[in-house]
Amino acid sequence: MIDRRKFLQGLAAITGLSLNSCGWKLADVRTTSRVQGDRDRLDIYTWNQYSDQQLIKNFTTQTGIKVLADVYDSNEFMLAKLRAGGGGSYSILYPSDYMVQKMVKLGLLKQINHEKIRGLDNLFPQFKNPTYDPKNQYSIPFTWGTTGFIYNSEILKTPPDDWDYLWQNKELLNKRMTLLNDIREVMGGVLKMLGYSYNSQDANAVKQAYEKLKELKSAIAAFDTDAWRNQILTGDLLIAMCYSGDAVTIAKENPKLKYVIPKSGSSLWTDTIAIPTTSANIDGAYAWINFMLQPEVGAKMSDRLGIATPNQAGFDLLPKQVQNNTTLFPPQSIINKCDRITPLGKIEELYERYWTELTSS
Repeated sequence: MIDRRKFLQGLAAITGLSLNSCGWKLADVRTTSRVQGDRDRLDIYTWNQYSDQQLIKNFTTQTGIKVLADVYDSNEFMLAKLRAGGGGSYSILYPSDYMVQKMVKLGLLKQINHEKIRGLDNLFPQFKNPTYDPKNQYSIPFTWGTTGFIYNSEILKTPPDDWDYLWQNKELLNKRMTLLNDIREVMGGVLKMLGYSYNSQDANAVKQAYEKLKELKSAIAAFDTDAWRNQILTGDLLIAMCYSGDAVTIAKENPKLKYVIPKSGSSLWTDTIAIPTTSANIDGAYAWINFMLQPEVGAKMSDRLGIATPNQAGFDLLPKQVQNNTTLFPPQSIINKCDRITPLGKIEELYERYWTELTSS
């Protein structure tokens, strides 16, 4: 989470939400200037699929604060914008776990005052002291999940049980498959297939992953984290690399679309809520975090948006069919095979160079 993940590029306002076939979407794209320091307004920078009109209305009713949001298409895009000075108006961000670590080192996140937080005790134990942010000093977990494949089971009779399925069925899937527009997820998945860690710092292993992807490149329709959803629903795609939460949403539209986690392992991710050091509305940011930690909100986000809540009190409120959905809440045996993406330091430059060569050729 996805991604966590990559979605619409550009700017969008939550007040312009519209309902389409994939759920609530940010629609009113615009580039209006932001007003600094407005206590009755909260600007957030988030992933597209985490927005829900009714919950936004409930927050505004509770607090009187109007919420506006911009969406980004990758953790790296978000970071680049902030480092370039384009994120000065945002009071809430949604970085993924590894990006939290990176942003803390860069001094971009404000340390959270836990005295202003209500509801941390509602979290599952594993989310109260995560490895990527001990004691939740800079972030609050919002959702978690895995990365895998969603595929058309009506046409692909044999499930894509592992990463190498794409290479073995290259001709069948030609221009009808997509991979995420995410360096670490795509490179990580291929590294996993080759027997390495998602977080390999072995330059030779990274090169092998790049060479393997070059073999597949001509058959890939796109590196995409959003547009694939409508394309797989219309039948233009047979398989797409995606995040588990998106798979849940799409499967509701067409039950013949199934989600699978590669048997050799994949990524386990957490998307978080964090406050940038340049936050224009600190009080509003804490109000947002406290709202999201309410059990009822956690449950509604899971049920309506198809995302896994880290909120145990919220999980307990979910219908049994949601609690038992293994796409959302996979068994421990699956989780044990997954890697959590971590920052890699200097070798990330090698990843980025190979990625640029792969996606620009």
